[in-house]
Amino acid sequence: MTTHAMRPRRTLSALAATTLLAGGLLLGQTVTAAPAQAAGKTVTCDIAKMRADSHALRAKAAKLNKLGAREEARKATAQANAIDKRIRACQDADDHATKPFPG
Repeated sequence: MTTHAMRPRRTLSALAATTLLAGGLLLGQTVTAAPAQAAGKTVTCDIAKMRADSHALRAKAAKLNKLGAREEARKATAQANAIDKRIRACQDADDHATKPFPG
């Protein structure tokens, strides 16, 4: 009788543990779903256009700085820095991409 009484408790504990584990896995997949999808997509970088945009933003920042709009100049410089960072990431990805096996 004690084994029969213990069995439902173990089943309940196992069921609760399984439910919590499954919920944790689903929550973990929800958090990582966007990067996993982005990794499967092909991303193209137009480096020439990105460099032109960065240069234009830096020129705008210099002009705003000269006019005394320091906060707007800082924002434009930050945007240009972000573009430069993406350019470096694109170049790094091209340099370290796995090459197809020559056939």
